[in-house]
Amino acid sequence: MTIGTTIHSFSTCPSTNDLAKRLAREGSAEGTVVIADEQTEGRGTKGRSWHSPRGQGLYASVILRPRRADLSLLPPMAGVACLEAIREATGLEVALEWPNDIVWKHRKLGGILCEGEFLGNAVSFAVLGVGLNIGQKREDFPAALRRTATSLRLALGREVDRAALEKSLWPVLNRWYAAWVRGRKDEIVRTYESKLVIPAGAVVEVRKAGGTLRGVYRGLDLRARLKIEVDEEQMILSPAEILAIDYNYGAS
Repeated sequence: MTIGTTIHSFSTCPSTNDLAKRLAREGSAEGTVVIADEQTEGRGTKGRSWHSPRGQGLYASVILRPRRADLSLLPPMAGVACLEAIREATGLEVALEWPNDIVWKHRKLGGILCEGEFLGNAVSFAVLGVGLNIGQKREDFPAALRRTATSLRLALGREVDRAALEKSLWPVLNRWYAAWVRGRKDEIVRTYESKLVIPAGAVVEVRKAGGTLRGVYRGLDLRARLKIEVDEEQMILSPAEILAIDYNYGAS
C-alpha cells in the first residue's frame, strides 16, 4: 500500500472525509486519497466547522484499512507527518497543539480529523482527514477566526505552491503510517511529544463536561493521552474527555 497512488480530485464537495468514507464502503483501496479545492461543510473534531474556502487550503482525506481497532495514534502520526512535509516543502518550522492541531506562533494553521467505521469490534476502515491553511491573507478569514488562525502565506510572507506541499505529504505520511502499522508506538509518541507547544511541567487548566481541573503536565502515555498531576496524583485524559485546555500558567 502506498498513500497517494490513487487520488480523486474534486473542485468542491461538502467534506472530503465524507466522500472518502463513501468510497471506502464501496471498496476503494487503502491509501486512496480524496482532495478538494473547496469544502462547503468541512469539519473538525467535536462537530466544529472547518473554514475551507476555494483554492486557499489543502483539504484531503486518506482511506486506511488498519488491522487493529486502537486508532488513537493515527492523529498524532498524521500531525508529525504534516510538520515534516511543511518543512520539506516550505522550510517553515511549525508545531503541534494537543490533540490534533497544527500551529504557528500559537495560531491555528491546520488540523487532523480521524474517523473510523467498525464491524463489531473490528475496524472496517479509517479515514484520516487533513486540513491546512495555505493561501489566506488575514482578511480572508471570518472575523471570528482572525485572532486565532493563520496560513502558510501569512507565516512565510509569500505564496506557497500547494502542489509541492502535496508532493511532500504523501511519502512522509506513508512512512509514518508504516511505522504505526509496525507497532512503533514509542517513536511516534515521543516524536509527537517533542513537537508540542505545551512545555514540560506546565500548569494546565482542563475543562471537561463535569467541570474544570488544574494540574501539572507530565507528558503523554503510549496512546498519546495527556498525563496530568493533580494534588500529587496522576490522571490520564483522552481527547474525547476534554472540551478545552489552557497551558498559559507557567511551569512547576
